[in-house]
Amino acid sequence: MAVKSKELDFNKNEDAVKLLISDMEQKLAKIYLGGGKSRIEKQHEQGKFTARERIEKLIDPGSRTIEIGAFAGDGMYEEHGGCPSGGVVVVIGYVSGRQCIIVANDATVKAGAWFPITGKKNLRAQEIAMENHLPIIYLVDSAGVFLPMQDEIFPDKEHFGRIFRNNAVMSSKGITQIAAVMGSCVAGGAYLPIMSDESLIVDKTGTIFLAGSYLVKAAIGETIDNETLGGATTHTSISGVCDYKCANDEECLKTIRSLMDKIGEKEKAGFDRIESAKPKKDCKRDLWNFSKRSCKALQYLRNH
Repeated sequence: MAVKSKELDFNKNEDAVKLLISDMEQKLAKIYLGGGKSRIEKQHEQGKFTARERIEKLIDPGSRTIEIGAFAGDGMYEEHGGCPSGGVVVVIGYVSGRQCIIVANDATVKAGAWFPITGKKNLRAQEIAMENHLPIIYLVDSAGVFLPMQDEIFPDKEHFGRIFRNNAVMSSKGITQIAAVMGSCVAGGAYLPIMSDESLIVDKTGTIFLAGSYLVKAAIGETIDNETLGGATTHTSISGVCDYKCANDEECLKTIRSLMDKIGEKEKAGFDRIESAKPKKDCKRDLWNFSKRSCKALQYLRNH
């Protein structure tokens, strides 16, 4: 009877755990939709991939990845419509064979606006990069700070502003930072690509400025379009803020992979696993001669 009781308890516990896992997977499936299917479709209509699609296309096919903080923001800011995954997707994965951290703004969540939790999640991603000397790739598509909560986001030591200090610290440590502007890059967030080692911008999609054309009109009365104010041509041909002008998301991600392919490895203990090149000489003949010499040496050691 005692054995059957233990088996029954085990089965009950197993079922309870399976239910918890099922609930978690269902919640994750909802979180992965970001701002919802309609906003994903709108992103596609604009010729853009979503944050998760960009990461999937950037990482090496079939390689292992781990997402950091998928449940960040869960149940928070409901009065503002929620903030799935904190409005930013953070993944550790391999790009061109190099392990790195990828930080991608989710433009389906409030146009990628920064909530307080968004800042905390970004800072955590930078900390992981610094602690492990990992290159970090920023896929920028953000409307900037979520204005109704701006007083909680920027000024304190562990707030948004520390991101730029971390940019400088990582640069001093030789940690590569690549920023790709694949949508809006506004206000405080506009500093990040400028402080990165390499910056890319997608033509007719990416824009970098402290304030958009409407605010320029309101502030100084000048009429200007966003593309002229801070588009790809402006920042690659005039300001020099960006290094690469890309035709679309696909080309932008391909360029990042090419850049990652050329990054030198961090100093190691002398071991590296790469595909070896064949020797110039006949390896079979040399191996045979080496084997004969080795046998003679072994025989000598046995006899003496």
